[in-house]
Amino acid sequence: MEAIATESRLMPHLHLSLQAGDDLILKRMKRRHGRDDAIRFCEEARRLRPDIVFGADIIAGFPTETEEMFEQSLRLLDDCGLTWLHVFPFSPRPGTPAARMPQVPGEAIRERAARLRAAGAARVAAYLAAQVGQAHSVMMESPQKGRTEHFAEVRFCAAQSTGAIVPARIAGVAEGALQAA
Repeated sequence: MEAIATESRLMPHLHLSLQAGDDLILKRMKRRHGRDDAIRFCEEARRLRPDIVFGADIIAGFPTETEEMFEQSLRLLDDCGLTWLHVFPFSPRPGTPAARMPQVPGEAIRERAARLRAAGAARVAAYLAAQVGQAHSVMMESPQKGRTEHFAEVRFCAAQSTGAIVPARIAGVAEGALQAA
């Protein structure tokens, strides 16, 4: 946590392997954290570095997940202030303990994953819209595309040097990416 607060080389974007927002599902996944642990971590990191942005992995439809348990995962987006989501519909792997548990119907898994993705897309859209007019340092991944320190994609009209860190003022948002002025 000290590094988050003091180390300028550490980017203000953390991707968390949360997996779920319900304590019983987390226990069945054999995760070493609970819902409140995740919330406390995000609150503390944000207190130490107010500009931090979080991403997370979330699984929809883990065996035995009820609608109420799923709702806990959906609420975790707000409770942790998550922006970038990687949503995975559960699929059993033969021979694993989860494959032997009661399975959630496939249609419910797909529907829950779609709801998580829609909520995630809305959070990204709101975050990107808030960046218009802001200045960012952008690490160029290709001549016309890079990422901010907060992981947002930025597109440029004029070619930049790949690998360079360039300053950019954000003029707008298009197709899920920030547009450099």
